[in-house]
Amino acid sequence: MTIRVVRTEAFVFRAPIAVPVVNAFGAMTERVALYLKLTDADGTEGFAEVWGNFPTLTADHRAKLFDAFIAPRLLAGPIPDVRAFWHEMDRRLHVWGLQAGEPGAYAAALAGADLALHDLAARKAGLPLWKYLGGTDASPLPCYASGLNPDEQALAQVTAAREKGYRAFKIKIGFGEARDVATLTPVFASLRPGERCMVDINQGWNFDSAVRMVEVLRQFPLAWIEEPLTCDRPAWEWAAVRAAARSPIAAGENLRGNLAFHQALADGHYSVLQPDCAKWGGFTATLPVAQAVVGAGKTYCPHFLGGAVGLVASAHLLAVVRGNPGQEGLLEWDANPNPLREILLDGVLHIEDGRVALPHGPGLGFTPALDRLAPYQGLYLERRNS
Repeated sequence: MTIRVVRTEAFVFRAPIAVPVVNAFGAMTERVALYLKLTDADGTEGFAEVWGNFPTLTADHRAKLFDAFIAPRLLAGPIPDVRAFWHEMDRRLHVWGLQAGEPGAYAAALAGADLALHDLAARKAGLPLWKYLGGTDASPLPCYASGLNPDEQALAQVTAAREKGYRAFKIKIGFGEARDVATLTPVFASLRPGERCMVDINQGWNFDSAVRMVEVLRQFPLAWIEEPLTCDRPAWEWAAVRAAARSPIAAGENLRGNLAFHQALADGHYSVLQPDCAKWGGFTATLPVAQAVVGAGKTYCPHFLGGAVGLVASAHLLAVVRGNPGQEGLLEWDANPNPLREILLDGVLHIEDGRVALPHGPGLGFTPALDRLAPYQGLYLERRNS
């Protein structure tokens, strides 16, 4: 199938929030979403989201990188093979990213282009993305409430998430032993049979703190401990943390490139791997990684914490891969208020008893009504074929 992109659009939306989303590395005081829209010569549209939620100023920068370096190549001529386009652009952008000292920003912008091209291609084929990508199972996906704040907010957010249908919850920790234990104790006391709870440190511990704290966390039957170290720490540190922990270790959202993921699989320190298709790789590169994760006997759980389009794209990816019996992956769903997600997903997704069904239409399964976000628009970039 040949795609002829005749128009590219990048939208950055910003929405203030009343309660900051707190992480060990900082807090988000606004929600931001960078959405892309590609239009084919036949009028078919494809949508995507580019990771850029922290620090939020990076969304504008990535939109400009997409517009300056990727959009002209999307418009340059027919694209007969979406995957080949990603690989060619990945080679080009690798040098530019190194020269600029920011390969991650270029990678994220390209990931968005790839997601949008796949959405466009699936719509042209009249197929939902999960099926277009080779999936065979459309049954509802298990999901979990993510981004839950520490302190007394944690229990309140778990209770609210449970009422919305969630049966698994992930809480932000990494704020000191006493505070973290005080956060988790009432949450675990409140859990009902069959519910699960995970923690996310967001790379907030050094090696000594990580080894000590995973031992402290032995008192809680955690489903996993996420990013106890920064992603660039040596394998021996991860091995020591894994050995000290009672619970599985999860990571991967901040890895970039096939080599990094396959090295992580070879090292064997992570039980749960979490590539983010809007941050690196799109569908083209992330799908093979996810399949390799499952093939290695690990659990694949797509990372995403942002707006509507990235969430739905991650759901389609998980629907293709799912997991081995007893190791089914979970869809990460940011449980914090975010109008940039909620306005677009109104009536699209519904959580029931810890699972969410995919929308039925072609491509993503819904057409994001970006005009409804006009009050939040901060940046708009457009290119057309002359």
